[in-house]
Amino acid sequence: MNNFSQKYIPYLFLLPAMVMLVIFFFIPFFQTILLSFLDYSNDIYNPVFAGVENYKVLLSSKEFYTVIFNTFLFLIIAVPILAILPLFVAIFINQKIKFINLYKVIIYLPVVVSIVVVAIAFKWIYAQEGILNYFISLFNINPVGWLTDTQFAMLSVALVTVYKGIGYYMMIYLSALIGVPKDLYEAADVDGANEWHKHLTVTIPHIMPTIALVVTISSISALKVFAEIYVMTKGGPLNSTKTIVYYIYERAFENLDLSLSSAASVVLLIIILIFSIINVTVFEKKRYKL
Repeated sequence: MNNFSQKYIPYLFLLPAMVMLVIFFFIPFFQTILLSFLDYSNDIYNPVFAGVENYKVLLSSKEFYTVIFNTFLFLIIAVPILAILPLFVAIFINQKIKFINLYKVIIYLPVVVSIVVVAIAFKWIYAQEGILNYFISLFNINPVGWLTDTQFAMLSVALVTVYKGIGYYMMIYLSALIGVPKDLYEAADVDGANEWHKHLTVTIPHIMPTIALVVTISSISALKVFAEIYVMTKGGPLNSTKTIVYYIYERAFENLDLSLSSAASVVLLIIILIFSIINVTVFEKKRYKL
């Protein structure tokens, strides 16, 4: 009995998590792949096997390439800011200054607030008669259609994601900064290095794996952005903010095109998988001995 307990009892504690994983991940995962090879256009209750036809339709659609472009545009706007700005904030917060805990709470507060609440608040700020246009009108600048102009809409949505994520990535950087040896900073002081050179030659090289982690996490999150788009723009104006996840939602729940939405989901999975492989092979090569 003791040998049985030592060998099998630990797996019983893992059983609930494994059951949840099977029900909410593996079953939907394989079901989505199956749906991408079926055709629901004639009868939604009795689909027929369509092979790779859904993928052909998807890859020949101009709208699909537009949403792919928009998704990567969002990534290009948001990820560099989310990788760099929280690092500067973390370095500042890591200093011995007064009210440091208060600053941490204020910066981290958007992380615990629902993204829907944040998006609605920014939608009011970006409104034609909103507070942002009021402030720029004080400088005799005409009101800007932050969410209605194709030139500004994607940038406006990306800034909401940045606002929401700064505190989260700041905490990741703070945990990495704690591990930087203090004697290296002292040696840099002896050599006459200023604050900029100390962080450039000591801080950044030591936390480079953390920077790579932040870039990877923020990139995958940017590829899956949805809530901000849904609340603020609905993919508009003129599809300028429609990303691949919103495209999947629109096809599945508004057009009831389950086949095409499933195929788009598989394409998104492949894109995210590529990003993950790049992370493992480039940034985590030594850890996994590849």
